[in-house]
This record gives sequence, structure tokens and C-alpha cells, in this order.
Amino acid sequence: MSHQTPLGSSVPQASCLDLWREKNDQLVRQAKVAQDLGLSPRRQQLAQDALEGLRGLLQSLQVLETQKQVGPRLECGLRGLWNSVLHASSLLPELLPALHHLAGLQAALWLSTDHLGDLTLLLQTLNGSQNGSSEDLLLHLKTWSPPAKESDDPLTLQDAQGLRDVLLTAFAYRQGLQELIVGNLPRALSSLHEAASGLCPRPVLVQVYTMLGTCLRKMGNPQRALLYLIAALKGGLICGSPLLEASRLYQQLGNTAAELESLELLVEALSVTPSSEVPHFLIEVELLLPQPDPASPLHCGTLSQVKHLLASRCLQTGRTEDAVEHYLDLLALLLDGWEPKFSPPPCPQGPCMPEIFLEAAAALIQAGQAQDALTICEELLSRTSSLLPKTPWLWKDARKGTKESPHCPPWVSATYLLQGQAWVQLGDPKQAISEFSRCLELLFRYIPKDKEQGPASNCEQGCMSAVALQQLRAAALISRGLEWVASGQDTKALQDFLLSVQVCPGNGDASFHLLQTLRRLDRRDEATALWRRLEAQTKLPQENATWSLPLYLETCLSWICPPDRETLLEDFRTSLLEPCD
Repeated sequence: MSHQTPLGSSVPQASCLDLWREKNDQLVRQAKVAQDLGLSPRRQQLAQDALEGLRGLLQSLQVLETQKQVGPRLECGLRGLWNSVLHASSLLPELLPALHHLAGLQAALWLSTDHLGDLTLLLQTLNGSQNGSSEDLLLHLKTWSPPAKESDDPLTLQDAQGLRDVLLTAFAYRQGLQELIVGNLPRALSSLHEAASGLCPRPVLVQVYTMLGTCLRKMGNPQRALLYLIAALKGGLICGSPLLEASRLYQQLGNTAAELESLELLVEALSVTPSSEVPHFLIEVELLLPQPDPASPLHCGTLSQVKHLLASRCLQTGRTEDAVEHYLDLLALLLDGWEPKFSPPPCPQGPCMPEIFLEAAAALIQAGQAQDALTICEELLSRTSSLLPKTPWLWKDARKGTKESPHCPPWVSATYLLQGQAWVQLGDPKQAISEFSRCLELLFRYIPKDKEQGPASNCEQGCMSAVALQQLRAAALISRGLEWVASGQDTKALQDFLLSVQVCPGNGDASFHLLQTLRRLDRRDEATALWRRLEAQTKLPQENATWSLPLYLETCLSWICPPDRETLLEDFRTSLLEPCD
């Protein structure tokens, strides 16, 4: 304290309060001057001095409380203290403005720590109501009307009415976000409209508009959703969450160009180093909001996650050249500082690193850059060499009946599958067949992780589902079979196509390739029986797939898909039903 007589010394109580009032008003004026200076060294120094001075005032008051305290302090908890204080205010009405101010501070603390039940009881007492639940908290906040300050009251940085407005907006925001996450869209919409109409700073308003856009999109109102997202992106404040939501909306509307443009802008936004934030002097809405978690519609992920989303969407929508560019940028970003020996970590937000390599290789093959795809695959295998079996071709222990079989993740098999496809593109069927065979050797020796060993990481689960494994085996068998066909070895092709139908009955491509092979081998009865089954299947209602495959596997399967099936069946109707000579 700058005064010669500290608050804690033995002076009359009125004198202590006068000293406190004088010092308090001086510090508040100093803080308000600093608040108007923006980002500058002088502002930071004034703010620091004001903070230290207010902290010293608080410590002096605590010393004074200790000196004046008579008898033991009641240990009745925070709620009990509030009951006592509220009772005292009925005897001393002049305490009421200060009491509401203190209640606003307590409410901010309870809201930020999710003590909504205690907050509801406090507001009920302040409003004079006796019943209600935490679901009525928004109504209690709107009903709360703190008394106005008197002109001779001590200066404050933030009055009770201002606190009440901040609390109202913050709670409406939090409630709207929670209702949106759990899927209660009408209530989310109502709460978010309440937040937007209150004391809502621009950065918070951007988030509220984004959530309103998400809510309306899910409710089937894309045009209204788009209006809110456009409003969120106005004013020069580029934020990630509205751009990501815009990409989702444009994808739903089928506007692929706008979807990808939104993702490109999001990549740019996440690439910019955020500027220093202005320190908060007051309790503001932003301080009372939860941090976005992965379940939140406001969570836009990391730069690498968004780059991957952009690359994968380009690959899925046929923009192959763009996909290659984005995948190579992504790999350069992720490999910076990556350990040479790699063990796949759990990755809850998207595919693991090996799958990104495989998607990049698939994109390169799709773009006609088979040699570059081989380089990517070789890089992946070299970085994961510790996971590969030492004798992949011999399997001596397995063939002797030994229970110990080398553990090789399925994406290693997928790497050989893609290498085989690259060699197909390069016109080397012998090398392609060798890679496909290596893939199959690993796949048929693969033993899924036992449940007793604990849950598998998400990285492993991407290829460990039963459906994915079946489709991966079928893709390798069909790919090798097609190379046998190209080499004029239909008998070997027939074996692969028959096996692919057995290991993956749901893969229709295998059946159509089998049908063509049976026809070339003049196995008329078998071809006719298979044709009849395929004809019957086309007349059945088609069920939507309830599973999804890794993107690299979907891409690979698209390369081995036979041409128009209807035309193929009609051609067989004509040829197979003709009378024999």
C-alpha cells in the first residue's frame, strides 16, 4: 500500500473503509485507462500494476477480517454462507447492490465450473422464488434484475447488470451447444437465438451463427443455414468452424466446387499463426464458454486433419490431380520430424499414418503416376520394417503347425496390393502377380487381435473389421485373376475368381468376373447357373451398405469393377441361351 497507514493497522473502521475506497477507485480508474490503450507496452504495464494493486487490497481486507473476527468462523459451506448473507441483507438494505454484485461473481464461477444446481438455488433466492429446476436457469437469469448502483458507490470495473448480461449469453450458448450435441435441435435453436440476441461479442457471435447453421442444416433447412454461415464469415474475421460447417453444407447440397473451396480456405486459416489476444480485464462471455472438444460442431481439427479431409474429398470426387498435390503436401507436413521406426499410434480423428500413405499411393495410381506410387509404398514399408515378418514367403513355423504366427497388420498387405496395381499400370504382369501373391500370403496368415488382448487401436480397426478384410482379400484375388486373364491363363484366373466369391460373397464384381471366365472356358452349365443367380439378385431390392471401407480400398475396388453389369447380363442372356451346334 502506498499509504503510510495500512488497512491492517489499528485505526477506526471508518478510516479503514475510506482508505480502501480511495485505493480501490484509483486502481479502477487506472485499469479503465489501460483498457482503452489496446495492445501496447504501456497498457500491459498499467494492467499489471492495477492487478497487483487489487490483489494487495484483497490481502489487506483479509488481514482486517482476521483482526476483527470474534469467535470461531462458521464452517457451513458456500451455500450456508450465502443463506446467512442473504438473510442479513433483509436487515441492511443498503448492502443489497453490493450483494447482487457479489452474487454475479459467484454465478460466473459456478457457471464456468458447471455447478448449475447451486447457481439455480442462488438465483431463486435473489429473485424471491421458491421452486424450479436447473432447466429453468435461463428463465431465472432473465428474471434477475440487480438494483442500480448509487452515484456515491465505490467504482467498479464491471457492475452487476453487466455481469448478468454476460451470464445470460454464456448460459444460452452453453445450453444451445449441449442440446445440439445430443440432437435436441428445436431446443438448441431456441437457446442459440437467445444467445445471438444478447450481449454477444463478434468472435462469440461467429460461433453462435455457426451452430445455428449446423442446427438448421440438420433440420433440413440448408438455405437458412447458409445465410447464417455467410453472416459468420462477414466482417473480415476468418474462423475455422464456419468454414468447416460450410463445407459440410455444400457437400449436402452437392456443390463440390464450393465444398472444396471452403476446405482450402480452412487450410489457409489454420496455417496462419494466431495473433496475440488482448488480455481480459472483465468477466466476458468468452471466459465462461467450454473449449471445443471433438464432439463439438465447433471443433475444426488440426491443420493436418483438415489437409487430409481436403485430399480425401478430392480423391472421392474425381479431382485426382488436386488429390495428389494435397496428399503430397500432407505427407511432407506429417513426416517432418517423424521417427524412422514407426509404430502406429491410436488416432481417434481420422486414419492412421499408414492409411494416409496408402491413400496417397492410390491417388498417384489413379493419376497415372505409378512409379511415384511405388516410391510411396516402399517408403511406408521401410518405415515399418520392424512390423514385417522376417520370412514372409516361407512361413515355415506356420506350416509346421506352430501356433506362433507373425503379426503383420493388414495395411501391410494393402501396400503390396497397391504395388501390384502400380506394376499393372507400368505393364509388368509378372511383377504385378508377384505383389498380389505376396499380399494374399500375408492376408491368409493374418490373425485378428484377440479380445483378451485388449481393444485394438483405431489405426488397426480401420482394416481389421471382418468386412474390410473380406473385401481386401477379394480385391487381391480379383486383381491377380485379371492378370492371369491378361496373360491368357484362364484356368488360373478361374481359381482366383472362385476363391474370391467364397471369401467375400457380398462382392458382386467377383461373380461377374467368374461368369466371364466360365464363358471363355466354355463351361456352359456352370455359367448358366451363375447367370441365373445374378439375374435373380438384380431383381431384389438393393440394401444400402451399413459399413464403410478405407478410402484406399474403395479406390482400388473401383479399378477392378467390371463394366456395365446390366449390359453384361443381357449379353449373356443372348449368348448362353443360344442352342448349341
